[in-house]
Amino acid sequence: MKLRHIEIFHAVYLNRTVSAAARALNVSQPAVTKTLKHAEQLLGFPLFDRRGGRLVPTEDAHTIFAEVAQIHAQVASLRQATRNLRHGTGSLRVSVLPSLALGILPRAVAMFSRQHPEVFFDLQTVHHDGIARVLYEREADIVIAFEKPVGLPLIADCLGEGELGLLYRCDDLADAPPRIPLEMVQDRRFISLVESGPIGDLLRAELGRTKIELDEAASARTFYIGSALVREGLGMAVLDNFTAQAAVSDDVEFRPLQPALAFDVFAMTLESRPFSHGAKEFLEIFKTCLDAA
Repeated sequence: MKLRHIEIFHAVYLNRTVSAAARALNVSQPAVTKTLKHAEQLLGFPLFDRRGGRLVPTEDAHTIFAEVAQIHAQVASLRQATRNLRHGTGSLRVSVLPSLALGILPRAVAMFSRQHPEVFFDLQTVHHDGIARVLYEREADIVIAFEKPVGLPLIADCLGEGELGLLYRCDDLADAPPRIPLEMVQDRRFISLVESGPIGDLLRAELGRTKIELDEAASARTFYIGSALVREGLGMAVLDNFTAQAAVSDDVEFRPLQPALAFDVFAMTLESRPFSHGAKEFLEIFKTCLDAA
């Protein structure tokens, strides 16, 4: 199948009639019918059954569509890229940890877009164990996380730091000090997040150093789930200040720990694909948002 065959087949498969496919592609109905018939002749089998004016995909068509959809998406991406180049615009693909996607990332993207409205953003969240994949598979130009994966040929710039603290319902810890020692909460119901990557490792190390044992009511693998459980009154949780910003309310408070448990925030890309000028400019804005958090 040639690219034109793929385009026509994709449109007919989705729209189920020649007229609707023609409107979607802004071409004539005879052109759609002719190209579809030619594709079926090349393949040697029908792609659609004609039933009452509608085109019903055959089993072979269903099988082919899975591959065609990927090709169609890649062609659309290529066309967008060439349009960006022709008009002097570009795109930024950014992957961040879920905790940074709650507030910091939207603010940074909004600030950058006000200065560069022509730049297209492709945004997604990633966990630490997925960093290598999204970089090597070119799903992201920038990955922002709390830990640099060991053994990868990376360019890693430190953007700032975050801090762990206690998220709790105000009724559960009245008159809390500005900084909360873990000893203060060791006898209270606690939502464990120690399996949640490098931040969990940081908390685990502190618990080991101080020999403190917490009364775990539940274990959550993500900070978002942990903060939701706190809001529902299940217990308290130690999490990062970025996630906490989205969880604090009239009923829920966040205080940093004593002693302070801080961690770095890194922007990463592969050494073979250094940060572009636009990426560097975006990271400066992201750093500003981090500093203000």
